[in-house]
Amino acid sequence: MYTVALTQDAELRPLEPWQAEEFLAHMERARATVDPFIPWAGISTDLASARTTLQRYADKQCSDSGRIYGIWLDGTLIGGVMFVRFDTRDGVCEIGAWTEPAGRGRGLITTAVRRLLDYAFVERGLHRAEWWNSTVNPASRAVARRVGMTLDGTMRQTSLHHGERLDLEVWSMLAPEWQELRASA
Repeated sequence: MYTVALTQDAELRPLEPWQAEEFLAHMERARATVDPFIPWAGISTDLASARTTLQRYADKQCSDSGRIYGIWLDGTLIGGVMFVRFDTRDGVCEIGAWTEPAGRGRGLITTAVRRLLDYAFVERGLHRAEWWNSTVNPASRAVARRVGMTLDGTMRQTSLHHGERLDLEVWSMLAPEWQELRASA
């Protein structure tokens, strides 16, 4: 429906249930490095489950409680960003991201996250955006730092993944902080 250019060869656009086959192929390339950090990566293993994952986000979009976007590099889906949670009543959202190895090191996730922050704060008037990452995921932590978020704290052993308890960091950005960053850019 729409496309946002991230670079000359990369674009951000909605990721929808009709793209389940392409999403599944991408997950096959990404699963080994994404599964520990994105809950649905380990369960999107066939066409039906991939479609279910995308449908869940389509339903969230309909209720204005979340969204998912893909990042295409040279026409191939290589990752994406999402509003895991989008709460207009409380003015809070949570942003997440993932990428397969082919999409790393290009700044695409950081650029896409900035687009989501702009949408949340400028277009929708939210007050707080959160970023949650596992403490064993330094790439995710680096994105939070690059976009200017503040580390609020670490929740110890709060997430269970394949029988292992993981610590999660919570980062945040407030609307006035985002406005200040935009003004200084």
